[in-house]
Parts: sequence; structure tokens; C-alpha cells
Amino acid sequence: MTAANAKALAATGSSLRLAQFRTIALLFVGYAACYYCRADLSVATPLLVEELGRRGVGHAEAVVHIGTITSLGVFAYAIGKLFLTGLGDYWGGRRNFLIGVGGATLFTLMFAASGTLPLFTLAWVANRLTQSVGWAGLIKVSSKWFDFSSYGTVVGILSISYLVGDALARQQMGMLIESGYGWRGLFVFAGLIAGMALLANLLFLRESRADEGHPEAKPNPLNLFAATEAAPASITALLVPLFRSRAFMLVCLLSFACTIIRETFNTWNPNYLHDLGFSMSRSATLSAIFPAVGAVSVLVAGWVSDKLGLGGRSLLMFTGLAATAAALTALSFVHPGSSATALPVLIIGVVAFCLLGPYSYLGGAFALDFGGKQASAASSGIIDGIGYLGGVLAGDSVARLAGALGWERVFLVLAAVSAVAAVCAGALHVLNLRAARINS
Repeated sequence: MTAANAKALAATGSSLRLAQFRTIALLFVGYAACYYCRADLSVATPLLVEELGRRGVGHAEAVVHIGTITSLGVFAYAIGKLFLTGLGDYWGGRRNFLIGVGGATLFTLMFAASGTLPLFTLAWVANRLTQSVGWAGLIKVSSKWFDFSSYGTVVGILSISYLVGDALARQQMGMLIESGYGWRGLFVFAGLIAGMALLANLLFLRESRADEGHPEAKPNPLNLFAATEAAPASITALLVPLFRSRAFMLVCLLSFACTIIRETFNTWNPNYLHDLGFSMSRSATLSAIFPAVGAVSVLVAGWVSDKLGLGGRSLLMFTGLAATAAALTALSFVHPGSSATALPVLIIGVVAFCLLGPYSYLGGAFALDFGGKQASAASSGIIDGIGYLGGVLAGDSVARLAGALGWERVFLVLAAVSAVAAVCAGALHVLNLRAARINS
């Protein structure tokens, strides 16, 4: 190789790395902004409950109303994941991603302009439905920009986006509440953040590295579509290989169980902490512990999984979910109404660390492993969609259970869910080890 050729290759590699960094940054900022448009309802729940109380609605009834809105939104999100995200495998991930960020912007501002429960519900459902295609779009774009050997690290970094966005939103919204802003101010703030992220992605995000003259990204050679580089010929060709895979079905079950736990904490942390005795602004700020600690967990889990290989992900899931079950059991012994202490916040942090790192594999690295470049959007959408069908239970059902039996029983139920999920993760690990032996 001549010196000129070596210099040209080095320049090409440097140009690719710079473009990959730009892509990660745009996807990160865009998806983080979407979580401003999800955290707002959770943070504003105590404020909305107070406002409904001034209209003559009892506290418990108001909490159930908010829980119902939350459940309907999660259901819309699940439906979108199941039936809309696969479009990204045909028309490209960039379009899906822009729809997600754009819908978050538009319908969050619509919520801020609303004043009745039906309009709140309509705006929230539309917000979650359009956001449902965003993550699969991000995964599809990632499959076109990065080689399979870096999936764990890349998706780990991008998975922090929603945790960082969630944590920052809760911190900043807590400050807004402390400064005297009401619930409308929180939604306007979130909508403006999402609008700025939308503009940046419209201008600078590209579908794939091939669009800028770089070589195609290398997919996992063991993915279910490895025999061809062409787009699936039909919906049947897209879905049948996925649903025939026992490992894929186990990942879907894991997503169902883990999302119930995750969405319960995402939705009810501020309200739970307020019930413990913390002020509204302090509850909003402290609720950021869940996504903030989760961000550290995701980074660690992504890096470790790339070092351990494919079998390492399922092993880490088993370990993390077993530890999550233990932490949730401990949280069930903390009684709401007692003096506000650091203990429940500490345990919530432990749950976040044990759960969210392994959880990030499900609709991310696992989806890329199963779908490759051909079906990564559909794979991610199905895994997440089934998960969010479970997440529907985190709204209305958790509100009713907490009202009837208390938060202690809620956490015991979640501990049981986590224990069952740990068993599923163990079964997935066995399947992965067998597949590795067969293909070695």
C-alpha cells in the first residue's frame, strides 16, 4: 500500500468516525427530548391532582383519572410499536424518528393548551402514539451506521438518552415548580425542548453512512435475516422468522415483565415520594434518581455485554432481575406516611441500577441481533410493543392497587414479576449457549 493510499484510508476512517459521532449526538438529543414530553405528566401529577381537587374531584379519584390517562397513553404506544414501527424497514428509520420527535412537540403543546380531562387524554394518547415509532427509527438508523461488533456500546450510549432526558426533565421541572410555575408551564417547557431537537434532526440527520459515501455497516452474521441483504419481500417474510425463534419470544416476555416495573417507577415516583412526606418540588427532583442511576447502569451493561459476547447479555439480565426482585421486596417494607428519609430513595436507586441496564438490551442490542439491517425496526417495535402492553398495567391498575392495598403491596407484586422475569432470562441464557455451540 502506498503512502498516498494509506493517507486516504486514514482520512476516510476519520470522516466516518466524525459522521458517526454526529449521528449519535443527533439521535441522543432527539430521543432525550422525547422524554421531556413523557416526564412532564409524571412530574405534574400532584399539581393536576390538586387542580382536579379544586374542581370537586376527590384525591383518590383524581389519581385514578391520571392513571387512566397514563394507561391509555401506554396502550397507544404499544399499538404503535406493534403495528407502525415496521414501516421503518421499508421507508427508512430517519422518517420514523422525525415523526416521533415531531409528534412529541406538537401534542405536548396541545396538552398545555387543554383544560379538560377528555382533551388531556386525547393529547396524551396522540403524543404517545406518534412517539411509538421514534425508538425503532433510532435503531434502524443505528443499524445503517454501525457494525454489529459495537451494538452493545452504541445502543448503550443511545439508551442513556431517554434516561438522561428523563432525569434532566425531572430536575429542571422540579426547579420550575419551586419557582412557582404550574403544570402548564412544565408542558410548554417540554414542548419547546422537543421542538429544538426536531429542527436539528431535520437539518442534519442522514439515513445511513452509505448516503455519505462510506462502506455499508456490517450486521450480526447470526441475525435471522443473514442470508440476504435485501429488504423483506412481504410482511410475512418480515415476521415469520422472528416469531419462529424461541429466543425472540423469550425476549418479548422479558420486555413485558420489565416494562411493567419500569413504567410503574417512571409514572408514580413523584406521587409515591410525595405520599412519603416529601414536598412536590422535592419529590419531582428526587424522582430523577431512577433514570440518573439507570444511565450509569446502561453504560456499564452495554460495555460489559460487548466484552462477554452474546451470551453475556442474557446472563447479566438474569443477575440483574434477581437482584431487582430482592430490592423491590425490601421497598415493600417502607411505609408511606412515615417521615421522609433517604432509605426509599436509596432502594429506588438500587432497583434502577439492577433493572435498567439489562432492560436496555431488549429493544436495542437484542433487536439488532435478531433483525440485522433488514428487520431491526420491526424487531425493536415488536419487543417494545409487547413490553408496553405490560406497561399499560402500570397506570390505572397500579393506581387502583395502591389506593386499595397500599404501595407496600404494589412493590411485592412487582418483586414477583421480576422473579418470574429472572427465570425467563435464565432460559434465554441456555438457548444462547446452545446457539453459540452450534455455530462455533
